[in-house]
Amino acid sequence: MTQPRIAQVLAGAERGGAENFFVRLVKGLQESGKVDQQAFIRAHQNRIDSLESAGVPTRGFRFGGKLNLVDRIQFKKALRQFHPDIVMTWMNRASIATPPGDYTLVSRLGHYYNLKYYRHADYWVGISRGICDHLVKGGMPAERVFYIPNFADETPVEALPRNSFDTLEDKPLILAAGRLHENKGFDILLKALKQVPEATLWLAGSGPEEKALKQQCSELGLDKRVRFLGWRNDVTTLMKTADLFVCPSRHEGLGSIVMESWAHECPIIATNSQGPGELIDSGETGIITPVDQAEPLARAIRELLENPTEAGRLVHNASQHYWQNFSESVIVRQYLDLYQSIHKK
Repeated sequence: MTQPRIAQVLAGAERGGAENFFVRLVKGLQESGKVDQQAFIRAHQNRIDSLESAGVPTRGFRFGGKLNLVDRIQFKKALRQFHPDIVMTWMNRASIATPPGDYTLVSRLGHYYNLKYYRHADYWVGISRGICDHLVKGGMPAERVFYIPNFADETPVEALPRNSFDTLEDKPLILAAGRLHENKGFDILLKALKQVPEATLWLAGSGPEEKALKQQCSELGLDKRVRFLGWRNDVTTLMKTADLFVCPSRHEGLGSIVMESWAHECPIIATNSQGPGELIDSGETGIITPVDQAEPLARAIRELLENPTEAGRLVHNASQHYWQNFSESVIVRQYLDLYQSIHKK
C-alpha cells in the first residue's frame, strides 16, 4: 500500500498549546515512517527548524487576511505542487485559507469553533467527544466525524530546585499554566489561593489579562505568594516540581494540560469546563470542582495538599489511564488509521 501524502496546515500563533501539539503530532507521524508529509505553517523560524530537524519539509507563509492575495496565492501554489492525498487544517485561519481541491480535506477542531469555517471539509476530527457532538449537532455527518484526543509531551524531565523563583522550600507549591485570558479562570484561582494559607502559586503564561491578574494579586495581598513566570516551554518540568496542578478554566476545549499532568505524575484539580470535565473521573484521576466558584476550589486544594496519600492514589490511577488511552503511540496510531481509511476511498 502506498503511503498517503499528507499536508499539515497550521496558521497559528508563535506560542500556544495547539501549536506545540501540532509539532509533537507531526513529528510522531514522521517517526512512524508511514506517511509522506509536508508542513505549511506561519513563518515562525523556531517551529520551522524544529519540524525540519525531524525530517519534515516545511514551508512558511504569512497566512494574513483576505487582502494578502499574493501570500494566499503562494500558499495554494505550494500546496498544489506537493500533490497531497490528504490536507489536514488546524483551527480557523488555516481552514479558511485552504479551499477544497483534488485532495481529501480534513479539519481538526480543538475547540467549539464557529462551524461556518469548516463546512467545506470532507472529514472532521474533534479532540474531545464534546467537540464531536458540537460538529454533529452543527450538521456534519456523524460517520465523517472522528474523535482523536491529544497526547502529552512525554520527554522525561527532572524537577527544578524547590526554591526556584524565590520560593520557600518547606511550603506547599501549586502550579497553573496557560494563556492569561479570561477563559482560563486564573482570577478564580487567585481568590481560592487567598483561602489556602502559606501555599505558593507558580503561574506560567502570558496574555491579555496579565496586568489585571497582577493588580488582583496585589489587592488580595498575595504578592509574596504568587510568582508570574511568563510564557514557559518547560511546563512539564514545573509539574515535576510542584505538589499540585490546578486548571481553573471557564472554557477549555480539551485541556491538553490534563494529559501533561497525568503523564508527568502531578495530581490535578480542574474546574468542570468542557474538556477537563469530560476527561477527569473525579476522585479517581483527579478532582473536579464547579466552574467560577473559588470556595470549592480552595477546599479541594487544601484537602489534597493535606493528604499526600490520596494525591498519590490519584497520580497512580491517572498515569495508568494516560499510558493506556492517551499516549503518543496510541494517538499516532489512531491518526495513521484515519489517514489510511480515508486514503482508500
